[in-house]
Amino acid sequence: EGTLAVRIAFVLVGLWWIGFALIPFRVLPNTSKMPFSATMLSKGFQELRKVAAIAFRSPNLLRFLVSFFFYSAGVQTVIFLAATFAEKELQFATSELILVVLLLQVVAVGGAFLFARMSEKQGNKPALMVMLTIWIGICLFAYFVSARWQFYLVAGAVGMVMGGIQALSRSTYSKLLPPKTKDTASFFSFYDVLEKIAIVLGTFSFGFLDQVTGSMRVSVLILAGYFLVGMAILAFVRIEKSTEPI
Repeated sequence: EGTLAVRIAFVLVGLWWIGFALIPFRVLPNTSKMPFSATMLSKGFQELRKVAAIAFRSPNLLRFLVSFFFYSAGVQTVIFLAATFAEKELQFATSELILVVLLLQVVAVGGAFLFARMSEKQGNKPALMVMLTIWIGICLFAYFVSARWQFYLVAGAVGMVMGGIQALSRSTYSKLLPPKTKDTASFFSFYDVLEKIAIVLGTFSFGFLDQVTGSMRVSVLILAGYFLVGMAILAFVRIEKSTEPI
């Protein structure tokens, strides 16, 4: 009744986190605590600048990062705002939105395995290109969605490529790092910062177009543009055949 189910869900999530947190608490080795230093923040920015400088000297890596930035803006915006789209454009109830989120997560598991197999057989780049093609199709189809069952199809398609493109992007990035790279933490910190900036770009442009046009359907089309740009740049990224499988 009322908010009881939501409150129980929060308790269950807390128990889930506590339970699985016990595994790393027990298994991971203890580390010495570093004293706080005023230079820590500047050191972090120095590491990011160092990675950016390396990327600008590595055209192939740079092309992938630019491609990732654009298509990640589309991916993350869809993940964040799919439920909002369903609520505003199709008048989904709260219970239906929960079902959409569950559908996304369940299908994402199967999609990740599916595209892992594809990357194993065809390579990372072809698998990414297929997923980006599907993402573009999702955005175009979403523009014309008018019935609930149609949106469930869109949600299923999103789930299929959502997990796969995130896992395969990280895998591809790791294969493009300079040989014998030891400081991988800095490289993946840069990758994560780039992804967060892409989220800002994607959600801002989505919201801006919604405010200007009064329709989220038009906003969905700009996401198709992000995927298209990312796909076009990815076409020029070279991935050695010997390192293509995930």
